[in-house]
Amino acid sequence: MSLYKRGNTWYVDVTTPRGHRIRESAKTEDRKAAQEYHDRLKAEAWREDKLRERPSRTWDEAALRFLKEAEGKPICKEYERHVAFWTEHFRERQLDAITRQEAGDLVEKQASTPATRNRYIASLRALLRKAAGAWEWLDRAPKLRTYSEPRKRIRWISREEAEKLLAGLPDWIAELARFALATGLRQANVLGLAWTQVDLERQVAWVHPDQAKARRAIGVPLNEDAVAVIRRQLGKDLLRVFVGHDGKPLDQWTSAARNGWESGCKKAGISDFRWHDLRHTWASWHVQLGTPLYVLQELGGWETLEIVKRYAHLAPEHLKEHANRLSLGSAATSQVRHSDEPANTKAAA
Repeated sequence: MSLYKRGNTWYVDVTTPRGHRIRESAKTEDRKAAQEYHDRLKAEAWREDKLRERPSRTWDEAALRFLKEAEGKPICKEYERHVAFWTEHFRERQLDAITRQEAGDLVEKQASTPATRNRYIASLRALLRKAAGAWEWLDRAPKLRTYSEPRKRIRWISREEAEKLLAGLPDWIAELARFALATGLRQANVLGLAWTQVDLERQVAWVHPDQAKARRAIGVPLNEDAVAVIRRQLGKDLLRVFVGHDGKPLDQWTSAARNGWESGCKKAGISDFRWHDLRHTWASWHVQLGTPLYVLQELGGWETLEIVKRYAHLAPEHLKEHANRLSLGSAATSQVRHSDEPANTKAAA
């Protein structure tokens, strides 16, 4: 049956010339309007198959499909926020009418920093590339601009500063921070850590692939500090390890958490320090204590070694042997100096 009802709403059932079945709501209680929608879908499918015409798609259709396919992924919430912004400007627009220039003008008004602009652009680029690739809704995706981001130094703090920070934070935030400094886990992985991901007897925890940024499982060895923090959380919640100030699990970093964090940093006299810098601090401490970069890569769950090399400059000790070769008192330098002298020096004398 090409038309059928569920409650008061009409639904369409269309089979394309290629055998693909389309069953969806016509979003109307009017049978005539539903029939028109059905006929339009069928005509578009015929033209697409026989005449190789691509039906015109709207931004709204693309946004809905994009977010539906992103459901359950760690980046879904970020996509939702960015798509909401683009939808304010592109609602009911034809997808193929979106241009590089327009996207650039809009995002420059929305965000002042290159990094933030790039995040909004990345979400739009991902949507348009899907529309041009997997969905075959566009002939090609526009080449969107990427903004140049200045290279920033890695922000980390000393152990003394860390102790001051922990002392100035509210207890429940201090526990989260102490665990982050002990494990290097990202904020989302700390907040979402479940008791089913912890084995205190073996002193290990783990992050599932769908929870990891690199989409690979991460094994987390728990040192004494991490184990002590987890033991203090026993009995607070049945499912999650960590809870907020109200005793309930945290699904995201709330305004109360941000205020507590900023207040703690101020009390400790630490400026320009974000939560993610705890991970930088953890990695920096490891490198300075001699942890090999390939080991740090596995501990931190980084996808490539190139990312970990950002911390290599913090432990140049392994280069000392090579640097000493140029010491004026070294045998190697002396040998080079004598070899540069004329071979007939003694004869000339």
